[in-house]
Amino acid sequence: MKILIQNIKLQETNTNLLIEDGLIAGIGSVSTDQVDEIIDGKGQSLFPGFVDLHVHFREPGGEAKETIETGSMAAARGGFTTVCAMPNTRPVPDKEENLERINSLIKDNAHVRVLPYASITTRQLGNELVDFETLMNKGAVAFTDDGVGVQTASKMFEAMQQSAKLNQPIVAHCEDNSLIYGGVMHEGIKNKELNLPGIPSVSESIHIARDILLAEATGCHYHVCHVSTKESVRVIRDAKRAGVNVTAEVTPHHLLLSELDISEDDANYKMNPPLRGEADRQALIEGLLDGTIDCIATDHAPHTREEKENGFMQSPFGIVGLETAFPLLYTHFVKNNRFTLDQLIDWLTVKPAQLFDLPYGTLQVGSKADLVLVDLDQEESIDTSSFYSKGTNTPFQDWKVTGIPTLTVVDGKVVWKKEETYV
Repeated sequence: MKILIQNIKLQETNTNLLIEDGLIAGIGSVSTDQVDEIIDGKGQSLFPGFVDLHVHFREPGGEAKETIETGSMAAARGGFTTVCAMPNTRPVPDKEENLERINSLIKDNAHVRVLPYASITTRQLGNELVDFETLMNKGAVAFTDDGVGVQTASKMFEAMQQSAKLNQPIVAHCEDNSLIYGGVMHEGIKNKELNLPGIPSVSESIHIARDILLAEATGCHYHVCHVSTKESVRVIRDAKRAGVNVTAEVTPHHLLLSELDISEDDANYKMNPPLRGEADRQALIEGLLDGTIDCIATDHAPHTREEKENGFMQSPFGIVGLETAFPLLYTHFVKNNRFTLDQLIDWLTVKPAQLFDLPYGTLQVGSKADLVLVDLDQEESIDTSSFYSKGTNTPFQDWKVTGIPTLTVVDGKVVWKKEETYV
């Protein structure tokens, strides 16, 4: 199968790109002999397909919230061609047969490349370690108990020892349960105004500090999920300077919003970790710019509309993000000259792929034809009624954005086109 994408903008140059047998076969003046399909890029910008290290697709067990099919279509619409799916499913991928079931569901239903995590502990309960080597051999991209932090230092130490032997990352949701105090939002200004219990920043940073020392002791690659506090940024920065193999991600919503954006008891602003103070938000931006934080990940976490209608006290944590990430970041950081476009693309493609040693995220001859075409000038309002995701839980409804993905290609196959779905 040969596809020609013509009239595209690549690094400010108008050119063509040829896809053959799932790979990028040529860029520039390419032969059009026996091309099966020609796509007119109309002067839009072409980038490597985005890579997201942190999504929740809920299946099996949470199909009312999301499925692999709907989640992967949301990913395709957002320009994401490779995503790593968290293990808080039911059953948990904590043993061979459970991971095999998830891999089968992915094979049958995914529209983009979905790489499943395995859990660190059985049923994510923090007690008994999984069989790391068996799960790695069955296709686990890495190990995490995301959704809950591993509470016992000895258990995390043992997990890191095993993962270091296999050269596999330990990926951590960092939260000390003894410091949550029943909180539902950041302990700061707004929780007092709304009379809601707060989650102290130290509940995150103390776990990161603990784990960094364990990672140093074991030689493990330790990856921190969804960093949210200025103290966490400081601890990670110091660890990198000391030579510890620690990497980190930040979400679009923590870069864009702080607790000050919460005006009422609206659970579309409830996520874990919570929206922190404005000083925290600025520290996250600076951490991304100076390399302390390595990449951006969405933490796409869909819930049903009914679940999210019950306010902060009763609604689950989490918001969706796959279909809004690039336009939001491009509009509010690149167009405002806080990030360059090259930096943003790097944090969404090359960097996350490199962290987990994945052969994706590049745009060169011979690489996988994972591509996204983006109209950087098109403006739209975010409208949850158009989402492919089952989840509509987002605080960004009606925000005006530019930089709209229009075409997504995975392994040389068009999987999504604006106004048209390829299946």
